[in-house]
Amino acid sequence: MVTNRETPDQTSQAGAGAGSAAPADGGGRPRLLLLDGHSMAFRAFFALPVDKFGTSTGQSTNAVYGFASMLVKLLRDEEPTHVAVAWDLSGPTFRHEEYEEYKGGRSETPPEFPSQVPLTQDLMRLIGVANLSAPGFEADDVIATLARQGCEAGMEVLIASGDRDAFQLVTDSCTVLYPGKSLSDLRRMDPAAVEEKYAVPPERYRDLAALVGEKADNLPGVPGVGPKTAAKWIAKYGSLDELIAHADEIGGKAGQNFRDHMDDVLRNQRLNLLATDVELGADVASLVLGEADRAGVDALFDNLEFASNLRERLYAVLKTDGDGGAGEGAAPAAEGFAVDLTVAGTGELAAWLREHAAADTPESDTLTPQAPAGLALDAVWGQGSGRVDALAISVPAGAAVFVDPTLLDPADTEALAGFLADPGRPKVVHEYKGALLALGAHGWSMGGVVSDTALAAYLVQPGQRRFDLADLCRRYLGRELEEDTSGDQLSLDLGEGGDAGSGRQHLLAVRAAATRDLAGVLTAELDKRGGTHLLADVELPLVDVLARMERAGIAADREYLEGLQEEFASAARGAVEKAHEVVGREFNLGSPKQLQQVLFEDLGLPRTKKIKTGYTTDADALAWLAAQSDHELPGVLLHHRDQTKLKTTVEGLIKTIADDERIHTTFNQTVAATGRLSSTEPNLQNIPVRTDVGRRIRRAFVVGEGFDELLTADYSQIELRIMAHLSGEQALIDAFNSGYDFHAQMAAQVFGVPVGEVDGEARSRIKAMSYGLAYGLSAYGLSQQLGIAPEESKRLMEDYFAEFGGVRDYLNAVVEEARRVGYTETILGRRRYLPDLTSDNRQRREMAERMALNAPIQGSAADIIKVAMLQVDAAITDRGLSSRVLLQVHDELVVEVAPGEREEVENLVTHEMNSAYALRVPLGVSVGSGQNWHDAAH
Repeated sequence: MVTNRETPDQTSQAGAGAGSAAPADGGGRPRLLLLDGHSMAFRAFFALPVDKFGTSTGQSTNAVYGFASMLVKLLRDEEPTHVAVAWDLSGPTFRHEEYEEYKGGRSETPPEFPSQVPLTQDLMRLIGVANLSAPGFEADDVIATLARQGCEAGMEVLIASGDRDAFQLVTDSCTVLYPGKSLSDLRRMDPAAVEEKYAVPPERYRDLAALVGEKADNLPGVPGVGPKTAAKWIAKYGSLDELIAHADEIGGKAGQNFRDHMDDVLRNQRLNLLATDVELGADVASLVLGEADRAGVDALFDNLEFASNLRERLYAVLKTDGDGGAGEGAAPAAEGFAVDLTVAGTGELAAWLREHAAADTPESDTLTPQAPAGLALDAVWGQGSGRVDALAISVPAGAAVFVDPTLLDPADTEALAGFLADPGRPKVVHEYKGALLALGAHGWSMGGVVSDTALAAYLVQPGQRRFDLADLCRRYLGRELEEDTSGDQLSLDLGEGGDAGSGRQHLLAVRAAATRDLAGVLTAELDKRGGTHLLADVELPLVDVLARMERAGIAADREYLEGLQEEFASAARGAVEKAHEVVGREFNLGSPKQLQQVLFEDLGLPRTKKIKTGYTTDADALAWLAAQSDHELPGVLLHHRDQTKLKTTVEGLIKTIADDERIHTTFNQTVAATGRLSSTEPNLQNIPVRTDVGRRIRRAFVVGEGFDELLTADYSQIELRIMAHLSGEQALIDAFNSGYDFHAQMAAQVFGVPVGEVDGEARSRIKAMSYGLAYGLSAYGLSQQLGIAPEESKRLMEDYFAEFGGVRDYLNAVVEEARRVGYTETILGRRRYLPDLTSDNRQRREMAERMALNAPIQGSAADIIKVAMLQVDAAITDRGLSSRVLLQVHDELVVEVAPGEREEVENLVTHEMNSAYALRVPLGVSVGSGQNWHDAAH
């Protein structure tokens, strides 16, 4: 753990100046950690797949995430007292002034990288790490200057850099942490390690590099002279200067090359020398690791949509003795959670509940609607079921009870079941749906749940990715909650014969108390933000609906899926054979290196975008090659990837078929910041419906035993209808009410032609434009989507807005209003807070603007389908029908229809979905039915 008791300002006031440093905690030697910012950020960028790390608005985040992960490891393992990150600036340096080709010929920087640098710098600032740079100098020079200062001040210096020039700085007091094969692998390059690797001491590494050259810096060395020859020469003569003095003694072709390229060697030697006297406006004494601004870090991580595990690891290494690392804006420090714990033995729970949790007695511990009990479970859940190993109940006066379900007698079981189900006994729980599934597997139901702290926190801060109880307690209560971090769900090893002092039993009781206290704070936050009704009237009631949907699952045709799996596997094998045939030899289609050799060397096809490992062979590149070349290999490779991906998808579905021959997906309410539900294990929302193959996969989802058919109902063009409603654009409203094909009518208005003359391309462009605006798409993004020049897409957007000016005015107003108040709002008042709308950082500001455009429309669509689900479920229940909702796929509901209920269910679903919200245009519901999901499409 990193600890520091003084801020940089306090250190300065205490009299520490240049050339001096505060001692490490406990009086030890101070340790200075210096990071080469761009070097480490590039390493993180290429180590983590850019397509797997990004926000819902398209901001790439792999470099920021990887950099933060590396920093966490460094802070944890090295425990520095002083830290700084040195960054390159975009302008030329003194080295460019001497040699114009310096660093020329480098690969083009990936477009996803530059915007991540200021975000990483923001993170450093928020956690108290200095960002330093100097015009005309490189990050290496900044590091060299600070390293010299640190060594002179008696500090131990560590340099994290992937630039070998840093090896010249290595001494007994200065070590370079050089990247290895993996993101977390850093090799300690001390004097012995440098000499072992290069056969020269660190002070001579610069001489060796001058002879060998540095490709990354475009510094050519002596032809035919590698590190071994250079090291042998330096060892013989002692230094490059002495080698040059004896140049005539070097024989052979290498010696002649050396003499012929002497000017290059001398230039390299000058340019390799790192400056150690750069004016920085800061010295090592001012680089004490500062305190983290937790509120700022939380906001940044929320905007970047990072999971909370990285946040927790970061806070763990930044924690201070004084306030747990909390910076400005964090909750104040507070006492822990005190519980008066009873471990209920057999026959004791009913009495405890009568004393402490009765609904109709006046004692101080009596529960009221204003004072709910906290409930915590040691449980597992998933695939529509679960198991409870233990539970704890905490009441407001501090009394708590720990319950082992295996010790309950009939009276205790009845009392517990009554308490859990009683709507008159208010309760709060963390992750309500999981509790419903786990308790339901034991035959217990829940009533009276007035808050789910995970859901409440999600409504307060929808930009977060995860809502761990410990993190929420730290944020909102200023209290530390000991956690078992073995998994996402609490898993306690209760052992045998535990008593009231058992740490594990106490932990569960503390979780119950923490949930209860947290619920009160979050309720107050929701009241201030106008979100109380969303929790009470939408999200909490929806939990029960989703739990029943997960329990029901959807029937799957295993035999059909296995046939598809073999078909796709066979097609993939056929593609491999075809690829080998057209090339004339065998190669590994899954190896980018071998693909590069075959495509660009053997076949001589046009080069694609240059990347660190050569030239990209991703799907976009292969599609481009297929269009640019008559060679059939790119198309064969694309077919192989498609079939392999489909095989993997089907394999995943087969693995999730449960013993009841149904697939039980998990619906997540707290993942998408817009309010949309997501589906996992497996994801049934990403099975394509517009492709033939996707429709074939949907055939595998069938009506289950005891039911007649599947019915699907979905909203038609709901995002565009919401855009028409919110913008009030009359021409858009008229287009919906015209009776014509909507997109054709829109295209006719934009291009000024009759509807009957609108061709497919014009319709497609306007459709892409309309949906793109609903998703916050820029002119550049539209050009990429349509495959047209940015100038053309800009003109198309201008023509669109000329016809539908109200849409443009609405979109502009959304951003400006959000900038003024700090959030966007849906039709039901679901807010998304966007503090970066006023950020000085252009990348963060533009990212927030895209979110502001996206959130009201997408969020309103999510609101409407959730209300529709509640109304459909309630109507089915009220009428005593046996039919049931199985799936929600964005704007679509899938219902399993019981015998004899087809007509009533169709009318019911259509009516309830149409009446979910009154827009200025009809909502528009389409219905279909069939024996499987594909046939039920419409």
